[in-house]
Amino acid sequence: MSDLLDKELNPWESQAARFDFAAKKLNLDDGLWKILRFPAREIIVHIPVLMDDGRIEVFTGYRVQHSIARGPAKGGVRFSPDVSLDEVRALASWMTWKCAVVNIPFGGAKGGIICDPKKMSQTELERMTRRYTAELIEFIGPEKDVPAPDMGTNEQTMAWMMDTYSMHMRQTCTAVVTGKPLNIGGSRGRREATGRGVMIVCDEAIKKLGMKREETRVIVQGFGNVGSNAANLMHKAGYKIIGVGEWDGGLYNAAGIDVPALVTYKERNNTLVGFPGAERKDTAELLITDCEILAPCATENVITSRNAEQIKAKIIAEGANGPTTAVADEILAAKKIFIIPDILANAGGVTASYFEWVQDRQGFFWKESVVNEQLEHILVDSFGSVVEYAETHNVNNRIAAYMLAIDRVAFTIKQRGIYA
Repeated sequence: MSDLLDKELNPWESQAARFDFAAKKLNLDDGLWKILRFPAREIIVHIPVLMDDGRIEVFTGYRVQHSIARGPAKGGVRFSPDVSLDEVRALASWMTWKCAVVNIPFGGAKGGIICDPKKMSQTELERMTRRYTAELIEFIGPEKDVPAPDMGTNEQTMAWMMDTYSMHMRQTCTAVVTGKPLNIGGSRGRREATGRGVMIVCDEAIKKLGMKREETRVIVQGFGNVGSNAANLMHKAGYKIIGVGEWDGGLYNAAGIDVPALVTYKERNNTLVGFPGAERKDTAELLITDCEILAPCATENVITSRNAEQIKAKIIAEGANGPTTAVADEILAAKKIFIIPDILANAGGVTASYFEWVQDRQGFFWKESVVNEQLEHILVDSFGSVVEYAETHNVNNRIAAYMLAIDRVAFTIKQRGIYA
């Protein structure tokens, strides 16, 4: 049984299962199938870092570039003890599909270092980040591969990466990474963009299903950048946030949680535990609690064959990458749950990253209202395309999103003439 579960929880297997199913539905040419099923390039680096106590530690880092058919590769860098090559591979290919779903001119990449950033000092993180960037210097760049923040990394990490790359190039290259601080070429609205994107697609879903914001109860799992921004923006827009879950425990209040107060509490205490405005509830319990929208915004494999049957939400909006396994998908489909798949629901981040890259290359910066307006335009459009594709081809939203993305990438490869 554990072998089956291991396979279900392996993100690369999960991604491949969806890809194969969608490619089959598309009658994808055998040669294109082979090209798109595997990453174009996988880089493994071993980085020596001088620790604060004088020891030298060697960290393993990865950068996987899945496709550059539609433009430079694009994707985050995560620092986590759980980083593995399979996970980075899966995330890189998800990025290819995500960029294609929202029709922006990027391919997919992903990077990561196996480490525990919570146990490292700022100076150790800086040395490790700079060394990792230096090792990848030939493979990244504004026209090649544009990294961004992910789990365990932030604006500061991007500033170090940008600076290291610029030192090697002997010129300031702001467009090499996105998700930077504002004063060194970051974009207004970028930090909130993934959470805002989750809200935009939820707005479209409730419109489609004939629901109203004020009658919609929402449970958000994960209260990092994506979850906290999604919860905060949805709360302000009139949704009722009744549950928030984190790794160290969750909160529940049937009357609705005061999200701005919770954001302040988390900033002060670095935890949700002990927040006076809600009762404590186990995060695993929250996932199967009655609500209209469930938004998993933390990590992979949260909805599996073990809990999918008990989920009571009408809509699942995937703020995280790969929160639902392929096996769970079938169970949710049978329950007629409306899924907004990750490659659409959390594409707000990469869309705003695209805006940041465009602004850096032009040297001209937009007002936040322009960023948000453009973001909404792209996501509303993409949501409509995915739902229309699902209805036309009689498949669920996830497979529709994959089919749409694969179709776009395959079409580009054919146009470029890979067979010459």
